[in-house]
Amino acid sequence: MAIAYLSLGSNLGDRVGYIQQATSLLKSYPEINIVATSSLYETEPWQMDSEKWFVNAVVQISTTFTPEELLRECQKIESVLGRKRIEGEKSYTDRTIDIDIIFYDKLILNTPELTIPHKHFHKRVFMIIPMLEIADDFVHPILNKTVEELYEAIENPEIVYLYGTRREDDDWEK
Repeated sequence: MAIAYLSLGSNLGDRVGYIQQATSLLKSYPEINIVATSSLYETEPWQMDSEKWFVNAVVQISTTFTPEELLRECQKIESVLGRKRIEGEKSYTDRTIDIDIIFYDKLILNTPELTIPHKHFHKRVFMIIPMLEIADDFVHPILNKTVEELYEAIENPEIVYLYGTRREDDDWEK
């Protein structure tokens, strides 16, 4: 069985509910076993024009799916939970659920459909902080740095709160 790390995020509707439903749907596959789940984090939108904050988490799974099969099943879950993909869309949009494969063992894969490790992982604090909880010593197979080292190297991180600790009047631009 392979060990994979998935990032789950939602900024529409019942954000926590969508993360919980996605996790439950992942668990429903006999080919997937949830090994660890991070806490939930609330994060400002990353490189997108939206006022809606995200709830994010990272899950560690063991799986017999190939990376391509895992991607297909994650996209099915996104569809079931109302994710709308617009063909050819290049910019980020609000979504009920987003499931990204961050790592799949130590695999390095670059196809038109799938890039592993996730090409922006080392820049995204909303992925790194939850991963610190469950696999801080995991070594990025291309950058040869641990998750903790990647976190320490980020110069201008986006704002990330443990879910439930952000006040509505917090303004990160003040």
